[in-house]
Amino acid sequence: MRGVLDYRGPPGVCPGTPPQGAGPTLVELVLAGRITVDPDGSVSVTDPAPVGHPSLDTALTDIVGWNKPGKVTAWIQHLKKDAVAAAGQGLLDKGLVREETKKVLGFFPVRRYPEADGSVEAAVRARLDAAVLHDGSPDARTAGLIALLHGAKLAPLAFPDADRSQVESRMAVLAQGQWAAPAVRQAIEATRQALTAIVTTTVVTSVIAGS
Repeated sequence: MRGVLDYRGPPGVCPGTPPQGAGPTLVELVLAGRITVDPDGSVSVTDPAPVGHPSLDTALTDIVGWNKPGKVTAWIQHLKKDAVAAAGQGLLDKGLVREETKKVLGFFPVRRYPEADGSVEAAVRARLDAAVLHDGSPDARTAGLIALLHGAKLAPLAFPDADRSQVESRMAVLAQGQWAAPAVRQAIEATRQALTAIVTTTVVTSVIAGS
């Protein structure tokens, strides 16, 4: 989930991130049964045991070590930088992208990360297309990803050639659907709302600053 949403080039320099890159980290920890989101939006640890995924375990350690429960919005802001970098490194480690370095004007090193193995992304995109473009029934992880893409306003990135209004309408339906256990839906909805608020605030601030 995290790779498709987070990564479109060098670690930390991908469209829509941060803060969108941290949302899937929280969702993956919820799906793994390590954290839950309370009705007031506070993140609570339910199981401090490592997941076995380096970037998720790093985030879980941060949450476990916090002196009091933090809200979803605060954790997204806190985790966003490491989440993006970890997603990029994870794709490198798995051989899904490769690192290329060259010099611009003979002096300035530039790193590029072209795709090396598109099979994982293709599989995830196939599930997204089936659910959003063909009215399929998604599993919990796919529906969670759709909800986050919707909240982060990344529909044009995920479905660049589809009718935007139809895509956003379908994503909204899926984001509100009964596709997972209530606690998981609550956590993902809280994350989606937090991303929406952050993105909206960022856009408004940028417009005001540019006026």
